[in-house]
Amino acid sequence: MDNKIIQLLNHADLRITQVRKDVLTCFLENNHALSSTDIEEALTTALDRITLYRTLKSFEEKGLIHSIVDPNNTTKYAMCEATCTEHHHHDEHIHFHCTSCGNTFCIEETIPSVHLPTGYRISNASMIVNGLCSNC
Repeated sequence: MDNKIIQLLNHADLRITQVRKDVLTCFLENNHALSSTDIEEALTTALDRITLYRTLKSFEEKGLIHSIVDPNNTTKYAMCEATCTEHHHHDEHIHFHCTSCGNTFCIEETIPSVHLPTGYRISNASMIVNGLCSNC
């Protein structure tokens, strides 16, 4: 897995640090979106919140992760598709929030097209579907 992490960081033109490697490991080991608290709890080494937030911001800016605000108003982060870049995220897909376990999953279906009245422009679209995940 270390090679994959190094590849991701190199592709994103980010310096390879232990913190970045540890945070990316958290994402790669989980199949659902993670909050900053989830990441803090998963890390075995102590990490201050400012460093974590800067790391998450760098990852998001470089197209490695995207953010989701779940129905509990918690910001969570999930790995981006390989086609995401620093300047364009392809994260307009459905997010599924499990009302039992609280996990949020990326569902790689695009959001249905929305037809707006003349003069309106979409700058961002998100859709969260609530229900029970396959584990619950």
